[in-house]
Amino acid sequence: MTIAASAQFLDGCHGKIDLAPYNSLDANTAFATAERCQLALYGVYDAAQSGVYDPLNGAATSDRGYPFGAASIEQGDMRGEDMVNVAAFYQTTYQSLYTPLTPNNVNMWKELYALINKANLSITGFRNAAGTGILTGSVAAQYEAECRFLRAMAHHELLLHFARPYADGNGSALGVPYRDYPINSQADIEFAKTKPREPVSDCYAKILADLDYAETNLPASLGTGGISTYRATKAAAIALKMRVKLHKGDWAGVITEGNKLIPAAIDPTAWTTVVSPIGAWALTATPDGPFTNNLSSESIFSMKNDPVDNPGTNASLPRMYAFSSATGGRGLCSISPLIWNLPEWTCGDKRRTLLYTNGSDNAGNQNKFTTKYKDAVNQSDYTPYIRYAEVLLMQAEAEARNNANPTPRAIDLLNTVRNRSLANPATEAYTLATLSTQATLINAILKERRIEFLAEGKRWADIHRLAVDPVFGTAGVPAKMTNGYSNLGAFLCAGALPATGVAAIPYSDYRFLWPIPQQERNTNPIIEQNPGY
Repeated sequence: MTIAASAQFLDGCHGKIDLAPYNSLDANTAFATAERCQLALYGVYDAAQSGVYDPLNGAATSDRGYPFGAASIEQGDMRGEDMVNVAAFYQTTYQSLYTPLTPNNVNMWKELYALINKANLSITGFRNAAGTGILTGSVAAQYEAECRFLRAMAHHELLLHFARPYADGNGSALGVPYRDYPINSQADIEFAKTKPREPVSDCYAKILADLDYAETNLPASLGTGGISTYRATKAAAIALKMRVKLHKGDWAGVITEGNKLIPAAIDPTAWTTVVSPIGAWALTATPDGPFTNNLSSESIFSMKNDPVDNPGTNASLPRMYAFSSATGGRGLCSISPLIWNLPEWTCGDKRRTLLYTNGSDNAGNQNKFTTKYKDAVNQSDYTPYIRYAEVLLMQAEAEARNNANPTPRAIDLLNTVRNRSLANPATEAYTLATLSTQATLINAILKERRIEFLAEGKRWADIHRLAVDPVFGTAGVPAKMTNGYSNLGAFLCAGALPATGVAAIPYSDYRFLWPIPQQERNTNPIIEQNPGY
């Protein structure tokens, strides 16, 4: 939560904390029983799934999918070049038109810090409950670990949008304030005002410390019925550590973490037999498996949505991404030929037919859309955050970067993900002969990430971390198709790329980053603005 929002909250609620569903109880009451402690924990997850959208123009606020219910996916896709902004809805994000007063980036900042503050308030409550015997020490530690996992998630998301990547100056760039303390009084607000933006390197160190604690204190499983999918587990903490270390360029660190989740011997021709030693996570048999079942064996961590509790019409993934002739879909985000025509995406790849289709957008134009999110009526699709496929591809990239020459294991890890989508894995799989250099191997892995995670919001994170990569750098925000682009004839397997209509933005341009919200700086002038705004 922004400091400004904290002040407003305290004024309106007389210092009481906001922990759903008990949103009018003070701290002493909210953690008075074991049941209420658990409800407080669920309130932290709820803050991750459905924050408040403030249009900043005097209109009424509403629940929406900030930060992780859907918004992180939509913003991650629309900041990249592999999907197209069909109408005006995401134009500000798509064309990097943000200002310190733009609702989307203001609300992302505000709701990420609201999640962080709920996590911090709850951590204090759980520790106190353990001290008085309300919770056992092990349960309190597990609940704290879940909060610290979410706190780490939130801070990393802030860094992706508001700070330069770790690779720029080895983490010396300005990051964000890392709030590992609760804000629940005027004194807390005054204390927070003394905390400036920390270096990116310090933020990463604190993120990893949170995740180390989470790994130590989270169980491998949280029970039957798929509950492990939407609550943090040991594997989720390890996988998020892999992602953070990938962004740091700590290849050896990624490998160390990945070896906890990937068996030593893997058979890329039998991808479902590659099973995590922790939590038994594994790829589904077909590439649509994680999207036909919210509780799949591949979905290490997702944000739960259901017909009663979802991001709503103006945010949910099936409403935004499903083409408009489908029941309830709005057709606002379509697939770009810039990804569809990649030569690395083979023509017989099963993902082309299982996960994408042609349809009419909300203007009646024919476009190509994803079918990953299926329930536009009830909006019950979970928001994917970490899949086992990502674990395998992160490990493949770290192995490739950590060795001067391609290794069989790196290629096997890549093929384990790719083979399940190939028409003929026996003849189309990569080999040491086809990927004979480190550069060709890394390039193939990065392209596979774009293909495998298309429409899952991961493109911006890769653009961000690779912006200054000396070999594979994006050099900024890539050029994109024009707003509302519609031409199914341009979608050709391994075909020529059509002319783009939205110019690339160089990494040196101030628009590569989002501005710090003005409302934050009004309340806390010590927070430096990103240059150019």
